[in-house]
This record gives sequence, C-alpha cells and structure tokens, in this order.
Amino acid sequence: MNKKLNQISRPTVLSVALLSAMATQSVVAAELIELDTLEVSGNTITPETNSVNAEQIEKLQANDLEDLFSQSPEVTIGGGVDIAQKLYVRGVEDQLLNITIDGAQQATRLYHHNGRITIEPELLKRVEVNAGAGNALSGPGALGGSVKFVTKDPEDMLKPGQQFGGLLKGTFSSNTDSFKTNTSLFGRLTDDWSAMVSYTQNKPDEYEDGDGNEQAGTSFDQDYLFAKVVGHLTDSQTIRLSYEKRKDEGERTARPQWIVSSFNQLFPMESERETVTLNYELNPVENQYVDLNLTVFNTDSDLFNDGRFGPYYGSGESRGFDLRNTSNIGMHKVTYGLDYRHDETTAGDPTDKEAAEEKSKVKGVYIQDDIQLTDALLLSAGLRYDDYELEDNNDVDFDETEVSHNIGINYHFTDYFSAFVSYAEAFKGPLAQDAFKLDGWSKDPNLKPEDADNTEFGVAYESPTLFASAKVYQSNINDLIGDPLFGARVYENVGDLESDGYILRVGNRWDNLMASLSFHHNDAEVDGEDANAYEHGGIANTIGDTWIAQFDYELNQQWAFGWNARFVKGEDNIETSVGDIDKAGYGVHDFYAQWLPSTTDDVRITLTVRNVFDKNYLDHASNGDFEHIAGYEGVKGLNEPGRDVRLSVAWQF
Repeated sequence: MNKKLNQISRPTVLSVALLSAMATQSVVAAELIELDTLEVSGNTITPETNSVNAEQIEKLQANDLEDLFSQSPEVTIGGGVDIAQKLYVRGVEDQLLNITIDGAQQATRLYHHNGRITIEPELLKRVEVNAGAGNALSGPGALGGSVKFVTKDPEDMLKPGQQFGGLLKGTFSSNTDSFKTNTSLFGRLTDDWSAMVSYTQNKPDEYEDGDGNEQAGTSFDQDYLFAKVVGHLTDSQTIRLSYEKRKDEGERTARPQWIVSSFNQLFPMESERETVTLNYELNPVENQYVDLNLTVFNTDSDLFNDGRFGPYYGSGESRGFDLRNTSNIGMHKVTYGLDYRHDETTAGDPTDKEAAEEKSKVKGVYIQDDIQLTDALLLSAGLRYDDYELEDNNDVDFDETEVSHNIGINYHFTDYFSAFVSYAEAFKGPLAQDAFKLDGWSKDPNLKPEDADNTEFGVAYESPTLFASAKVYQSNINDLIGDPLFGARVYENVGDLESDGYILRVGNRWDNLMASLSFHHNDAEVDGEDANAYEHGGIANTIGDTWIAQFDYELNQQWAFGWNARFVKGEDNIETSVGDIDKAGYGVHDFYAQWLPSTTDDVRITLTVRNVFDKNYLDHASNGDFEHIAGYEGVKGLNEPGRDVRLSVAWQF
C-alpha cells in the first residue's frame, strides 16, 4: 500500500478524491452509519482505541497523565513524578503533537527535563487521542497526532432537576501517605445560565518504588483552581467561559526526569499555568449549513528553578483562536475554518527575567470534507495551509508555509464489519524553543521545517457484544528540529523519524461484564537507530511490545469491580552513541472496586489499588538506565511507584 501511494503525487491523490465526490453529486445523501459503541474522536475514518471518559478516570482515581492513559494501548507515559512525565503516542513525544485543553493549544516549552503537559484529571469529561498525522482538523503541528482534553460543564455535575449542588471528595493514597481533596460547587444561575467553581489540593510525600525505596524529589504541593460559566444565549447559541490555574512547587532534582546523583542535586522548583478559554457555538436547528464553533484562548506558563547555576525564570504565553463551521450539503459534511496562535517565550535571572525572548506566529486555513458516497462507503479528504513565522533570540527570522493533504476511505461490508485506509500529511515550521535554552543557543539559518506523513490500514468489527480491530501504520517525520546532544549549541535538522507498528484489539460485552485484550507493537527509529529519551529528547523513545488486559464487572447498581493489567516486553541491546542499554520487561496490575451505598448516587466510595503486586520497574517511556556506562552514573529515570492503595469518598449534595 505504501509503494502505491508513493507512486502517485500527493496533490493528484487529493484531486482524484475531490473529483470523485463532485461526480457523484446526484447520488441521494444517505444517513451516516451509526456505530453505537464505537468511539471515534475527531477522525471519521480511523477507529479510535485511546480515548478516556469521566467514568474511567473516577474508577482509576487518576492523579496524573500516567494514571489517565494506563488503559490506552498506543499511549505511554514515563518520568515517574508528574512534573517530569512525558507523553508518547506510538513512540513519538508530545512536542511533536498538538495538545489542547478545551480547544486552548498548549504550545510553549519551558524546560526540556520537565514534561510539557500537566493536567488535573479530577474535572475532565473525556480525553480524545488521534494517533499519527490526522486530518485537517487536528490543528497545526500535529506531526505525530493530537490529544484533546475536555473539561466538565456545570450541567454535567448537576443531577436531573437540581438547581444547585456540590461535591466534596477526599482521596487517601497509601504510597505517599497523602490526602487529596476536591471541593466543587455548581448550580443554575437562571434557566439558561449555569456556573461552577472547583478547588483541588494535593500534597503527597515522596513515593516508594516496588522495593520500598523512597524516590527523592517526588514530593510536592499542588493547587488547582477551576471555574466555568455556561450560557445558552438562545436555543441555537451556547457560550462557555472557563478559567484554570494550576500551581506546583517542591524540591526537585535539577533534571527532574533523572534520579538524584552527585551532579543532579535537589533544588527548589515552582511552576504555574493559567488559562482563560472562551468557547462559542452556533447551531440553528433548521439550518444545515451552519454549525459554527469559535475558541479564543490565552495561556500563561511560568517556571522558576533555583538550580546549580542559581535562580532562573522561564515564561511562555500562547494566545489565539480557532474559528470553524460545518455545513451539510447533500452527501457532504464539510468543515472549514481558520486558526491563529501567537507564542512568546522569555527567560532570565532575577535581575532581568526577560533577558532572552523569542516570538512566533502560526496561521492556518483548513477544509475537511466527509463524503457519504453510499450507505456503506465514506470518503474523507482535506487540505490544510499553515504559515509559521519566528523571530528568534539572535535576530534571525524564519517564515515557512506549506499545504498538507489527507485522504481516507471507510467501507462497511456489513453493519458490524468495516475496513479503512488513510493517508495524511502534517507540517510544522520553526517555533520558539525551550525557555531554558534561549540564552546561549542559536538556530541554523538554513533550518528546514518538519514534515510528516502517516499511512494506515485496518479492519474493525463492532457488534452489540463482540468488538475487534486491527491497524497497521507507518509514520515518517522528516527534517526533525533539535540540538544534537554532543554538538554545538545550535538547533538544526537532526534527521528523520520512522515510527511503524500495528495494534490488535479484541473484546466482548455481556450484560454486566466487559473484557478486552489489546496488543501494540512499535518500532521508533531516528536515522535507522532505535530512539532513546537521552539522545532523542523531544522526539521519540523505544517502547517494548505492550499487552493490555481489562475487565469491568457490575454486580448490581451499587457495586462495580475492575482489573487492568499492562505487560511490556523487555528490549535488549538498544544501541546509543555512548553504549548499549537494556530495558527490562514488566507486568503491572491495577484493581478497583466502587460502592454506592444509596442508589441516589449521593455517596460514592472507591477503592483502587495501583501496582497490586508491588512491582519494581522503570517504565520504558522514562529515560533508560545508562549507569552501567562509565561516566554516565546518574543518567537514569525514576523507578515507578510501588503498590498504592487509594481510597476515596465522594459526597454529592
């Protein structure tokens, strides 16, 4: 399939698709085939297997990214402590993804040894993951895919007929001997307006690994404030205004993704993110041509690190908008729009916190057409045009533009059985870099933009009981931008990434039981060498073959139980420029039980046991263990937490 696609020019492939759609205008439009239990997130062609909903989040008692995605086969989180956690989709790091919270893009990068994405799961409604370069709606820079976090509305919290309510929740965690609290108030201001405010506080001690060893630098104080107002201006207009502020402080190692060592001591570190987002929807019931969505956002991020070189500050601001409309015209569902983002990154010491500065802009125009050619055949094709501008800290300007194409088909042989094939491109120009590398680093004036292409083929079976799917993919990201580990302090094109693999999933639903098993194999290579987080930071990592088993059982309306297990095969003799490393395999089991003492759901008691058998392991998505190599003592990620018994009591009134 790849060879055939490569023999045809990309514009030609798209042109054939669009001409085919125009030639079938006379065909009577058919209703989209409904797949009641298949969750497709933002991609009408490729079946989705990575999304997470609020019910799963509650049962997992998720505290961080790793908890959130523990049941997702294509998503892996490493780093140990949450501030250092990095997200990988099919082995590709989150710097090459488009990440949004309620549509607000999370774009700035402050410190390469920290994770780029931090989230409080308590008020998430769902998480949508699209793996690989997707369609034109994935947003700018989605080289390896997109991740969309969506928060709850006040109306999601209210019981039917309720005008005002609250939620008090406390969670005890045995591993960190901590008590996490959440207080939320929500209610209707009028028949058309509702509001909520929520405050979450978490102050865990240092966690212990599976051998009972405390992991230094993993205690912290976190505060999270969230507020949202929702108004139904008319029957067809809805507005949402949300505000969130997340603050984290504690004693961290100078490089939080590595263990404490002679060169990696503990220092005070503080981070803060503040986001304001406005969402507006216009969807007249009798107008098939208008389904308008507008997102306007402003995100400010700050990091203070009192490290070995003294106190240093890094800040980032992203502001922008996304305006899109969907029109249903015959067999066509056309979504088109434009987006804009302006980023500013600054850094400096206490005497001048903005001594170094970079500014960048991203402007995009896009169109995606889902065409129901027949009852069984769906064709999707789209275009995206992006313009990247950068003013770097050394007064060098960059301006890159490009058009990205995508095309895919999904054919239903029966109501339950379907097959798909898709091809998509993505593009990303130079952007403002890591705040802690602004001062002292430069960019190659001949820097090329990054280009990605992703080809997938798969089949899916989805009945009311049995479900199964298989996907094969090949992703390429060319002209990667980075600063070589042992080179001069210059951002340049460091090579090409190839991420290939396949995903298998099978499961069944009974009246009160669901069981599933999934498998993911991935090879991520940079210029033919296995990716590793030490040399290929910000790009990719090698993750061993991964099995995920899941069981959920509802005894009755009051009792529910579940078990989840992740098994990762070891990887030996991973070649790096300083020597070979091994990644040991591991198996981790989680269990939950939830009890509703009353059928009115006023009180929910949830027991979750993470890492039931107290496995001591280093996650494959963390920095590998280089300590056996002379001169690299201390270059090792943190072992993951051992057994953690979490007991929560939630009272909604």
